[in-house]
Amino acid sequence: MQDFKGKTAVITGGASGIGLGMARAFAARGTNLVIADLNPEAMAAAQTELQTHNVEVITQTCDVSQLDAVQALADTTMEHFGAVHILCNNAGVGIPTSARNMKLEDWKWIIDVDLWGPIYGAKVFVPLLEASGEGHINSTSSMAGLISSGMMGAYNVAKHGVVALMAALERELRAKKSPVHASVLCPGPINTNISKNSVDYRPGQAKPKADGDNQGKVAKNIQATLEQGMAPDEVGELVAKAIEDNKFWILTHPYWAKGIQKQLTALMEDQSLTRA
Repeated sequence: MQDFKGKTAVITGGASGIGLGMARAFAARGTNLVIADLNPEAMAAAQTELQTHNVEVITQTCDVSQLDAVQALADTTMEHFGAVHILCNNAGVGIPTSARNMKLEDWKWIIDVDLWGPIYGAKVFVPLLEASGEGHINSTSSMAGLISSGMMGAYNVAKHGVVALMAALERELRAKKSPVHASVLCPGPINTNISKNSVDYRPGQAKPKADGDNQGKVAKNIQATLEQGMAPDEVGELVAKAIEDNKFWILTHPYWAKGIQKQLTALMEDQSLTRA
């Protein structure tokens, strides 16, 4: 889709981080917005800021791990705007824990948010996007959706699933000559609060199982890397431009793709697994 002006975009996890970066890029292009999040204060602040672009902005609390909540988000969007043209499945969580020690409650929580959220989004919103006569659905995966590192087992599984979901969806949309396109965002380190938000919203029963000092070191290293990462507003611009150009892959750190190539080379040559 080429023109954002006067269109309507729904962004989950849209009140901070990458989601807010997307919202800013879309608002600057004249797009009306539905900001979905779990933080009422952050949503209110985002709404106030984004309305300065002379676009209409509404907010709704939405737990994307619940189909009913995603359906309610779609209902509110249609009731208020009458159409939807862009969906960004961006809400996500992640906790650094080894795959062998992660509690099943954490596995379920991360996969429910990071993978079932985009599945529910596609199920509910794609028919609405097609009914609008044009549209785009984007989901936030990660470089962890392309190559798995240690100590992020559930996150890797969910984000690989998001890549597979969006690739299958885009191929199906093209096969039926749909006016809707799909894309997947695979960011590297971005300066967001995903680590803090994940801890804050972690279900009460899903407390971490001690994994020695290693888990704490990994968490600190991840946070330090994120703090030195790309600004979310830069990511938002990348997403907006990719939607304008109907691109599928959106990479914030394309040079990291060399790791994927190394893994593919090892697969072809001796079937070993390269170090991520």
